Amino acid sequence: MSNLPALFSDLALILVTAGLTTVIFKWLKQPLVLGYIIAGFLIGPYFTYFPVIIDHASVETWSEIGMVFLLFAIGLEFSFKKLKKVGGTVGITALTELVTMFVVGFVIGRLIGWTKMDCIFLGAMLSISSTTIIAKAFEDMKLGRKKFVEGVIGELVVEDLEAVLLMVILSTLSLSKSFDGQELLLNVVKLVFFLLIWFIGGIFIVPSVLKSTRKFMSEETLTVFSVGLCFLMVVLANIAGFSSALGAFVMGSILAETIEADYIHKLITPIKNLFGAIFFVSVGMMVNPQILIDYWWQILVITVVLLFFKPASNIIGRLVSGEDLKNSIQGGLCFCQIGEFSFIIATVGITYGVIDGFLYPIIISVSIITTFITPYSIKLGEPLYNRLNKRIPHTWKEKLSNKETGIKVKGGKKVEMRSFVMKQFKQLFIYLSIIIALGLICVNFINPYIVKMVHGGWGKMLSLFIVLLILSPFLWAMAFRHSLPNIKHKLLLADKFNKNVVYILFSIRYFVEFLLVLYLVRRILGINFFLCFIIALAFSLLLAFMTPVMRVYKRIEHRFLDNLNKRQTQQSFVVPEVLQDNFRLEKIAVGVDCKYVGMKLGETDFRDSFNLSVVSVERGEKVFDLPNRDFVLYPYDKVTFVGREEQLGKLRSVMETDSEMFIHERVDSDVDIYKMEIRADHPLVGIALLDSGISLNYNAMVIAIERDGAFILNPSPRVQFAEGDLVWFVSSKAAAEKMGIITKSGE
Repeated sequence: MSNLPALFSDLALILVTAGLTTVIFKWLKQPLVLGYIIAGFLIGPYFTYFPVIIDHASVETWSEIGMVFLLFAIGLEFSFKKLKKVGGTVGITALTELVTMFVVGFVIGRLIGWTKMDCIFLGAMLSISSTTIIAKAFEDMKLGRKKFVEGVIGELVVEDLEAVLLMVILSTLSLSKSFDGQELLLNVVKLVFFLLIWFIGGIFIVPSVLKSTRKFMSEETLTVFSVGLCFLMVVLANIAGFSSALGAFVMGSILAETIEADYIHKLITPIKNLFGAIFFVSVGMMVNPQILIDYWWQILVITVVLLFFKPASNIIGRLVSGEDLKNSIQGGLCFCQIGEFSFIIATVGITYGVIDGFLYPIIISVSIITTFITPYSIKLGEPLYNRLNKRIPHTWKEKLSNKETGIKVKGGKKVEMRSFVMKQFKQLFIYLSIIIALGLICVNFINPYIVKMVHGGWGKMLSLFIVLLILSPFLWAMAFRHSLPNIKHKLLLADKFNKNVVYILFSIRYFVEFLLVLYLVRRILGINFFLCFIIALAFSLLLAFMTPVMRVYKRIEHRFLDNLNKRQTQQSFVVPEVLQDNFRLEKIAVGVDCKYVGMKLGETDFRDSFNLSVVSVERGEKVFDLPNRDFVLYPYDKVTFVGREEQLGKLRSVMETDSEMFIHERVDSDVDIYKMEIRADHPLVGIALLDSGISLNYNAMVIAIERDGAFILNPSPRVQFAEGDLVWFVSSKAAAEKMGIITKSGE
């Protein structure tokens, strides 16, 4: 028999230890993520009183897979549409926290006596929070649908993007010992470009594929397909030079816009729990007690500074960006830790040999300590707000309420002009990104293939024709498809200045389109510039007359918008943006042990106690819009309510009642199968089963009658008992004794 790979014994040790510690932490009513970290410490290389893992490399790989699934699940719950909605707020908050913590980290490092490079890396590592730790804490504490959570997840996404940029900056500093602003700018453009292309391409392709294959999808096929898409995006992100975590999150956000998102999340959750456990256990394995002893005061100082300045800077950033005091405090107190990207940043410094070796274990120790504190910090949010709210003067409350958010511009004309200009440049950037992405594919893959198949000048001409044909819908849209026609008409009629601005914007779009075509012609044909200019100009003019036949672009755009909004259209209606600060739609499942099970809507206290209205009820594949007062609620019904977030949270805790015990042992029952022989003098001879009274009088159920060696299974109510019948029935022991039968079927 061959030797079993060490990975099997390692996984057995990891999962069994994690299982035992999480059971203990569940009993103690503590977050499970802390149990995973304790388990990692127990089986780690620094705790000699317990068996340790052998194959560290394999466990590290499984840990990375765990991070991928954690970020994939986060993406399924948070989409780029939501990020756009909270974009201004999270952008300002993330930038405030980044700058503050970078400066604080640098200063603390210098005060401790570290080198400048150590201080720079320390500031960068303290700037990034842990997406996986916060997400796991939200899951354990069942806070996923709280209002402040949406902003927290959005900010974590922005911080992950900032981490990518920081790694670029620090890599440049490590190599050249100087700051290269041009390379940073190029990497920012590269990041935005790839995110845009991935999102647009993913929204156009993935929901369409799912829709066309929906009738063939089962739980198994949907699981395999979605996991495959996740790892495909991980590979693409890695090829583009970004982290695997970012790729997993992007694919999750793409699938979040499909109507399959809830099903995928349900299917992925067990996989995420398994690999996520390995990830958090691997974090716990990094805890080195000796490092804690040798550098205890540096770790203590950094931890205290982090716990104060990181949440404080986040809260200030939220208040400045327009958040109210409650959401600012609750959201800000989530950011009191550092995580996986900080480890990666530390690895960059060690790889290039620009930081001291002690910095990595110190950062890991700080991360472990702050990870323990994170759940308690999150819990502190609401009590701290309630205490401050009682002591803050009324005038301060009004200023901190931030009811009027955003910058207002007087005069409708200025608002329209600004909106129009921003819309034009936004569309220009989107079209440019799509054309560049498709152009790179055409030039690097399609063009060489065609030139190889058809030699000479004809091959190049055929290649140029095919490339321009593929790109023509998007080139036409860039040059000639202008949005906001009503506003455009008003602006043209308003005054001469507006008219000139509109014409300049349209000219810019046409000019950019012409330059792109000129580049493609020059790149593919390789002829002199004058001929390329003539061909590009002729094609651009031809596009102007192709408006009537450019229906293909309209179909592409319609498909994209339909895919983007498909999940939203599954709701009964959408709360208008002007009401979203006060109301929201939310689905709440009716728990099995919920007090509302079996009640009519008219009998519930949804309106009286919670001030909530029922919009619809989803039961299996059926949706009942605006159900009446006599509608009865069943277990697992998904009820869509409209109301305030605070009231929804209160009702959620009442409706989604889950037993603390996952597996329930059935109470012993005395119901069994008994048999009865019908003799000649039996009173049931000649009596039909319906008239026998067995069911009514004894609460017994006849399941079979043996007659002349043959069985009548589940006999009809009209079957009459005959002499010699052997009757099997199910009943309680008391009922059987009452009937005078004490013989069980097996006796």
